[in-house]
Amino acid sequence: MRLQPFSFALLAASAAITSAQDTADNVSFQQDDGRLVISVNDMPITSYVYHDKKIPRPYFAHVKAPGGTQVSRNHPPVPEKDRTDHDTMHPGIWMAFGDLDGTDFWRNKARIKHVEFEQQPKTESGIGSFVELKHYVRPDNSVVCQETFRCSFRVQQGGYLLTWDSTFSSDNEFYFGDQEEMGIGIRVATPVNQMNGGTLRDSTGRVGASQIWSQSADWCDYSGEVDGKPVGMTLMCHPDNFRNSWMHARNYGFVAANPFGREAMKKGAASKVGVRPGEDLRLQYAVWIHSGAAGEPPAIDAAYRNYVKASAESP
Repeated sequence: MRLQPFSFALLAASAAITSAQDTADNVSFQQDDGRLVISVNDMPITSYVYHDKKIPRPYFAHVKAPGGTQVSRNHPPVPEKDRTDHDTMHPGIWMAFGDLDGTDFWRNKARIKHVEFEQQPKTESGIGSFVELKHYVRPDNSVVCQETFRCSFRVQQGGYLLTWDSTFSSDNEFYFGDQEEMGIGIRVATPVNQMNGGTLRDSTGRVGASQIWSQSADWCDYSGEVDGKPVGMTLMCHPDNFRNSWMHARNYGFVAANPFGREAMKKGAASKVGVRPGEDLRLQYAVWIHSGAAGEPPAIDAAYRNYVKASAESP
């Protein structure tokens, strides 16, 4: 019995804008030395780094909102400008797990290996996309499981939508354990964090890390100003995931959506989610990278609804 239905669809969504607006901007890719640079109208928006000598897992770094303002923390963090904590664990946007079959991939104790692009980066109908195969490799070089990562990137009014659709499987049984550090995470630019005046809010109306931490929500947004320009990033959780995600939210600029850490997030008994041979587990998320009014709660709600609707309509 499969834990989640498998789909080859790449997710895309619209923030209540016309098709003409969606296709007016050109998304392009450039591969260079272990990284994939994603640009809009020839302006680099983010880099997907899939080979890094210091960080043994893929990640997005140098994420920029419309207009070119960087909304993720500098990578690596700049001393005296940024907090330098978790410098190799919080690069921008990433997915990792503190306990995957007893191995810690969050703290870089093991490798998430890029194997190949099963679908080479391409742009079609205004949507940039790629499909990547990754292996989760223990220190002894044995493979826990594989991940098929389907990613899409789309320009919308006031923002960019990055969709993250991952399916995990193996010929051997494996499990996801119970820790705070599990799932998809973001680290925002230093001026955007709550300690520097930024705002952390979720889809239920909670505000601030202390109110949001360990609570589940459809989305969790981190917004603030950089050089007077309002920008932010929103983690969006798809309702078809096997369980709601609890938000591991911190005032220093970090949020992770975690569907596994039930005991760690103080929501019940320890969780152990097993995946048997012939089964797979699918996790779907999106990151709304926004500027201006696109970061207001009504606009985020609209972007979230359209993201979910578009994914349901995909073949």
